[in-house]
Amino acid sequence: MDESLSPALPQYFESSKIQVAGLIVSQYCAEEDYSHWCATSSLGSWLKEEGIPAITGVDTRMITKCIREHGSLLGHMNCTGLEEEKFEYTDPNSTNLVAQVSTKSVIVYRPSDGNSICKVLCFDCGIKNNIIRYLVSTHKVELVVLPFDFDLPAALSSGKDWEGSGWQGLFLSNGPGDPTECSATISSIRYVMQEYPDHPIFGICLGNQLLALAAGAKTYKMRYGNRGMNQPCVDLRTGRCYITPQNHGYAIDGDSLPPNFKQLFVNANDHTNEGIISTVNPWFSCQFHPEAMGGPEDTNFLFEQFRDMVLGKQLNMELLNAQAFVNASNVPKKVLLIGSGGLSIGQAGEFDYSGSQVRYM
Repeated sequence: MDESLSPALPQYFESSKIQVAGLIVSQYCAEEDYSHWCATSSLGSWLKEEGIPAITGVDTRMITKCIREHGSLLGHMNCTGLEEEKFEYTDPNSTNLVAQVSTKSVIVYRPSDGNSICKVLCFDCGIKNNIIRYLVSTHKVELVVLPFDFDLPAALSSGKDWEGSGWQGLFLSNGPGDPTECSATISSIRYVMQEYPDHPIFGICLGNQLLALAAGAKTYKMRYGNRGMNQPCVDLRTGRCYITPQNHGYAIDGDSLPPNFKQLFVNANDHTNEGIISTVNPWFSCQFHPEAMGGPEDTNFLFEQFRDMVLGKQLNMELLNAQAFVNASNVPKKVLLIGSGGLSIGQAGEFDYSGSQVRYM
């Protein structure tokens, strides 16, 4: 357990349980051959303990090709012997997935040494543990984690003391599914934006989309979604490209942002939105995961920027750096990498590779 914060969190897991509905793999190693240094059981045993079905011996590359050709598809794992026409497909996006993963009660996390420097409210829409670790353990934040449908306007207007009394900032977590299903969360965010315009807001992943919806923008279902740990994102303040981890199937329509918002990041592959920022208030967000465990960690500086905004050490205009914004349409669409060819043993590889160069197209 990670005891640098209280209550403690599992040290190597991002959730309290397996969150997938099922697992499909091409090849599964023998049950007794697991070899990860911190493993205490096999993958199969763990799945069985939590009642998660899994199958192996499937051509997963063919599944990937089908998705690339047709976009995201509904499917099912038929382990029952039912004939295809008798099996009902379930669309996960037709249900409120956030309601299934959000905390059911308010939880307050503090640094284990008791030395917190600020208090932040957090809407849990499926929060990853490493977000809590970054805010609480690394940046000494007292984090008040709220259920996604917590009635924040009622709590803030009641005048009564509660766990969130004295809060200084609002964090919007990652989570699954269609952001428009989180109407209660969006209403609370909108209330904070109207009644507490000087309080910083920071959102990650689903939190990026919720902030945009609260501001009046629109979101849409992506054809494929962006998944994986190597998605390139361009910071429009500087033109710098970061490698980011992502897992989302919805995106913000950048053209629908109100006049007081700008796109903060865009995806270098498909030019979809990867973050927004207010030009007036201390509010910003990103679509990727700067807290990735284990990495890449290129963008974890965003937590520090949020903390400094909460503490009043960094003004929103400094974070915005409005004069340096890059036009999203001018972001390079292709990069040609010219390097040496394959090497054989005995060749001077260090000299060949030193001649590699990159040119923007």
